[in-house]
Amino acid sequence: MSAKWCVTLALVSVVLRPPANAASQTNQAPAAKPTFVFETLKGTFEIQFFPADAPQSVDHVIALLRKGFYRGLRVHRAMPSLIQFGDPATRDMTKEAYWGSGGSGKSIDVVEIAPNRHHVRGAVGLAHAGDTKADAKYADSQLYIMKTASPSLDGKYAIVGQVIAGMTVVDKLVKTDVLKNVYSKDAGPAR
Repeated sequence: MSAKWCVTLALVSVVLRPPANAASQTNQAPAAKPTFVFETLKGTFEIQFFPADAPQSVDHVIALLRKGFYRGLRVHRAMPSLIQFGDPATRDMTKEAYWGSGGSGKSIDVVEIAPNRHHVRGAVGLAHAGDTKADAKYADSQLYIMKTASPSLDGKYAIVGQVIAGMTVVDKLVKTDVLKNVYSKDAGPAR
């Protein structure tokens, strides 16, 4: 074979060769957005989580959800702008003075604040003590749902999901309302 043909074949193979990561791109499914259903006496609401934006935070919360951690917890904070839940002390009405100070006992130890997510109505954030981005690594199990937009919270808390159904139920929740059951929409109710 002449040198001219060898060079031509080499150039064609370089041009037609797929990128090194093309196989992994074609074999990967898009990141799933897990959805969980929260049952209360006032109705149900659904939260779809964003693992692509806050992978460790979402993994932590999903692990707690799958263990049944949130089942039986009460809303411990209800304001015109948001509701909050995720403190296991809320299972005990005699500990109401301490509600909002507890968690699962294991913080996420990472700051995952996605700049493309904002505190709009229905946004689900991972609460933490403090008011800075650096404090986000101490977040644990407490989730809040925005009933109104609050841009002043952007950049301080990780938004881990969005309410995709039942926002009118969230609007009705008050302090002491119970999360009767929580389950993965894909797996169905756990009774």
